[in-house]
Amino acid sequence: MRERFDYLVIGSGVAGLSFALRAAQHGTVAVITKKTSAESNTNYAQGGIAAVMDPDDRVEDHVRDTLVAGAGLCDPDVVRMVVTEGPARIRELMDWGARFDRGEDGGLHLGREGGHSADRIVHHEDMTGREVERALLTAVREHANITLYEHHFAVNLLTQHQLGQRVDADDLRCFGAYVLDEATGRIETFLARVTLLAAGGAGQVYLHTTNPTVATGDGIAMAYRARARVANMEFMQFHPTSLYLPDADFGGRAFLITEAVRGDGGILRNLGGERFMPDYDDRHELAPRDIVARAIDDQMKKRGEPHVWLDISHKPADAILAHFPNIHETLLTHGIDMTRDPIPVVPAAHYTCGGVLVDMEGRTSIAGLFACGEVTCSGLHGANRLASNSLLEALVYSWRALDPAVAYAQSHEYEDAIPDWDETGAENATEWVLVRHNRQELRTVMQNYVGIVRSTPRLERAARRIELIHRETEEFYQRTTLNSELCELRNLAAIAHLIVGCAMRRTESRGLHFMADYPDPDPSQAYDTVYAPADVA
Repeated sequence: MRERFDYLVIGSGVAGLSFALRAAQHGTVAVITKKTSAESNTNYAQGGIAAVMDPDDRVEDHVRDTLVAGAGLCDPDVVRMVVTEGPARIRELMDWGARFDRGEDGGLHLGREGGHSADRIVHHEDMTGREVERALLTAVREHANITLYEHHFAVNLLTQHQLGQRVDADDLRCFGAYVLDEATGRIETFLARVTLLAAGGAGQVYLHTTNPTVATGDGIAMAYRARARVANMEFMQFHPTSLYLPDADFGGRAFLITEAVRGDGGILRNLGGERFMPDYDDRHELAPRDIVARAIDDQMKKRGEPHVWLDISHKPADAILAHFPNIHETLLTHGIDMTRDPIPVVPAAHYTCGGVLVDMEGRTSIAGLFACGEVTCSGLHGANRLASNSLLEALVYSWRALDPAVAYAQSHEYEDAIPDWDETGAENATEWVLVRHNRQELRTVMQNYVGIVRSTPRLERAARRIELIHRETEEFYQRTTLNSELCELRNLAAIAHLIVGCAMRRTESRGLHFMADYPDPDPSQAYDTVYAPADVA
């Protein structure tokens, strides 16, 4: 089957849905999402959206906080642009129906999180992402120009490669994507004048992650295979505080204990009851995430303990229940009352700071292919994302990308010469257990050797094992009728390759990338680690 739309959006988080709503004013839009439309990293974002909404706060302070967290790799122009334009995008969200918490004076209730010098986190209780997703999905479903395709998996982007043409990377164009309809098992051809990647991050490449099972780096991997520029994949942010319950099942992800718990006065202690963050940073529990995560990791390794405590029980119970109702309810199901008990926590992979390189209007290095949100490397986050800047980036870039995307769509036609998917010679495999084993092995290798603390020997060992998994997966892919499980493994193998490759290029410690054999930052390495098309095998 062939479909034709003016705009093809891959991903149904805040970036994809907000772009779809704007683009629908200019043409037809297809939104592709591989599970249900609400299953995205956006939906699990607890903390909120950082923006200068208080008259006593300043844009300059938010800019400075972002630059400090980014450890010398942020693009200052991008940071200023996102921070300056953020408040207008939040007001637009409210116009679309998003409801945020209010204070006693009727104004927005603004929280504070690690690395911020002021209260500027707009939130809806401790379920901000879910509220944003609800509002956007309601608006999308009511728009006649938008078609939402659930349980559709984008397999590959369409470029001149599908036409049998060999072109320079600078001349590449995107014409849409091949998409797997999981209900029928058929690969469909979606042609589009403009394609927007908003497929989120890649936390599932690690064994312990706060990301849902859909976060397998599909957008980054597809762009990489299509020869787009990808950068800074070594900077994987580990959230310092995910719930430690070794036997709990949260659907393939760790349960996140939001940064806002520490922002409201939560204290980190080791199992001996000692508060340890003052020994690591003057900002204590409100230090940036990379510092807090490494401090927890260091305490666990030095003391041989499986977790640390996060304790907010000294605060009034009614305040805890008002700010963190979802977390409180979830913890109660596991016998933990956060109004009285400390919470066992460990770091878990949380956010992909690198990704597909984009300019300040969301253009990638491939014409007709735009990207926004966690799938990108925009220059906002640098070597470490400041808390709650992620939804902000997605909102601002989905707005910035609209005008150039509309201009491109209006000046380009569909590429009808793209052939349909050819399954000739593909067989129905019986050894799917090998795919599952390879996925588990890949995630274990990444967790053990490419986690919070790295070293050259660990990275070299990881690279060897990832290469073997990659080869086996590609061989299986080339001869087998596709399903989403195989496609996800293929994408995860590409993501692991990119993370390790970028990490081996950066022989220093900076932000989220800590090398045991290069423990200090190197001023000469204040640059992006870019995988250009020539690097693609």
